[in-house]
Amino acid sequence: MTYDQAAVRELLEKARAEGRTALTAPEGRRICDAYGITTPGEGLATSANEAVSIAEEIGLPVVLKIVSPDILHKTEAGGVLVGLRDAEAVRAGYDQIMAAARAYNPEAGIDGIQVQAMVGAGHEVIIGAVTDDTFGKIVAFGLGGVLVEVLKDVTFRLAPLSGDDALGMLDDIKAAEVLRGVRGAEPANREALADMIERVGALVGDFPEIAEVDLNPVFATADGATAADVRILLAEEVPQERARLSREEILASMNRIFKPRSVAVIGASEETGKIGNSVMRNLINGGYRGHIYPINPKSPEVLGLPAYRSISDVPGEVDVAVFAIPAKFVAAALEDVGRKGVAGAIMIPSGFAETGNVEGQAEIVEIARKHGVRMLGPNIYGYYYTPENLCATFCTPYDVKGGVALTSQSGGIGMAILGFSRSSGMGVSAIVGVGNKADVDEDDLLTFFEQDDNTNCVAMHLEDLKDGRGFVEAAQRIIRKKPVIVLKAGRTAMGARAAGSHTGALAGDDKVYDDILRQAGVVRAPGLNDMLEYARSLPLMPTPKGENVVIITGAGGSGVLLSDACVDNGLSLMEIPPDLDEAFRAYIPPFGAAGNPVDITGGEPPSTYENTIRLGLADPRVHALVIGYWHTIVTPPMVFAELVARVVAEERAKGNDKPVVASLAGDTEVEEACDHLFANGVIAYPYTTEKPVAVLGAKYRWARAAGLLNG
Repeated sequence: MTYDQAAVRELLEKARAEGRTALTAPEGRRICDAYGITTPGEGLATSANEAVSIAEEIGLPVVLKIVSPDILHKTEAGGVLVGLRDAEAVRAGYDQIMAAARAYNPEAGIDGIQVQAMVGAGHEVIIGAVTDDTFGKIVAFGLGGVLVEVLKDVTFRLAPLSGDDALGMLDDIKAAEVLRGVRGAEPANREALADMIERVGALVGDFPEIAEVDLNPVFATADGATAADVRILLAEEVPQERARLSREEILASMNRIFKPRSVAVIGASEETGKIGNSVMRNLINGGYRGHIYPINPKSPEVLGLPAYRSISDVPGEVDVAVFAIPAKFVAAALEDVGRKGVAGAIMIPSGFAETGNVEGQAEIVEIARKHGVRMLGPNIYGYYYTPENLCATFCTPYDVKGGVALTSQSGGIGMAILGFSRSSGMGVSAIVGVGNKADVDEDDLLTFFEQDDNTNCVAMHLEDLKDGRGFVEAAQRIIRKKPVIVLKAGRTAMGARAAGSHTGALAGDDKVYDDILRQAGVVRAPGLNDMLEYARSLPLMPTPKGENVVIITGAGGSGVLLSDACVDNGLSLMEIPPDLDEAFRAYIPPFGAAGNPVDITGGEPPSTYENTIRLGLADPRVHALVIGYWHTIVTPPMVFAELVARVVAEERAKGNDKPVVASLAGDTEVEEACDHLFANGVIAYPYTTEKPVAVLGAKYRWARAAGLLNG
């Protein structure tokens, strides 16, 4: 696409020179012309006779609108008339609007009256853009006109955006089917709408000084899309582009932080119960193999290691300094750390921005940046990196090594993560507290975990994003290889972002996060346990090769619930072809039911489970299996679990590697059966039909985002 950027630049500079932050309707029209955004035929009249002439030239009926940089809310001022069908109506309408505008604001400068061809056919939608504090420029699309206020059926994406992202927005609103045409209605031209969305994204991407664009309504027909009303607002100041470190610069620091040759503990202590004592014990008892340097001006040694008055006195290089001192002493110690050339400062102390000490936090950020020190925290429990046996925290060391990296913004949630990891035996590569995120944030961590061979899945609890656009860029890189799971806390809506703008008022915080996290390709978890279960399960599951999901169940009731769960999680239940249906029927009793779910009934022996599960795994048209088990004396829970584990292992050895999840209903024996299945790579949960399917749905969401599904 080519755009006339020079024409837009001239219009924006003119408005700025006149001290205006709102463009007039004709100026908005000219900007639309420069970016290929279709608007109705129109002209600017400065007399009633001229209005009639323009109306007759562009074709009646027409709409008249006041054009004044001092009247932003045209309707409130009586500055809009619709459906004027003849010359006399246009002439009278011109005089009526001019009188109403002067009565509304006698001091207003009036450029004239916009005469616009009337557009009324098709579906009314809104296309716009707004500047978000977290993500910068975002594009909005949804139902327009009056419905935008009532239904708030709108979706958001980062700007600029691709044509595919724009098309995806059309399917992402609840009224998507309306645009396709229902009950004989004419469908909207999807390509024309997506093209307009993409052009709006390009406009605000090219001109960051544009704070908002509001095209409402846009009339979408089978032939195209036309923006009937254009509103463009400028920012008071041109926003400065956020400074970001390069990927190479981030990795240079992160590699030293996660794989340090030496760690200094500032505030190391001999006294049990002190944080400085716990950190020292954890480094030693956790098996860290690098140099450990206690920093304590009052003790010659700590826990048998020689102590130093200052980090400046430590011989040789230090990669990481763990701070275990009160907040009031941090700044001075950080200056010493910076002069020493330390890569990372792990700020355990609280008492900074989280308690209102914004100035104190700003001071240590400035010191760290001056010396090139990356700072984790403050207000954190520390961090683990199990491949290095590195426990730089006041919690107990975690020793189950694996591929899941977990981060949390909250210390309390961090403890929940730690407890779940221990109780479930989940193998972990890292557990990291980010706290106030004064410096190191999720972007930096994703950049490290992306290239970390010890990590195959990342799960993040966050309350906000410091740099939403940076997060999206990092996430879109890593999700091609590894799933990223996000628990976004804080679902409160922001207020209106700019008075009077539909687009701004609809930019609710959680809706924006939800849509843009999906654009980033991350899997959003609805709750803490969901995040942890996704993190535990996704690395164990093979990636599906297609969308066909088959349910095999021993109980009709669970089959219904599992079907509902599949629909809720965006999974596609396979339409069983006749030959496969016949093959399933050969293994189930006459009173069972083939189709999907395949109901083998509850009284069947282990062989029925084995034959039907093996058939589903062996048929290449089936891409994932959901198994519903019902506790019976014919097939007890552990018999079922051992059977399923064996069949899945045998089929995987043949190359039939598909995700298999199971729901087990029964007495308490099903808990042990689930543990056995989990240990053998089959995701299984007792007493629930929702959770195993939710985990499978999460795997599918990641696989789709990563482009790993065939077709």
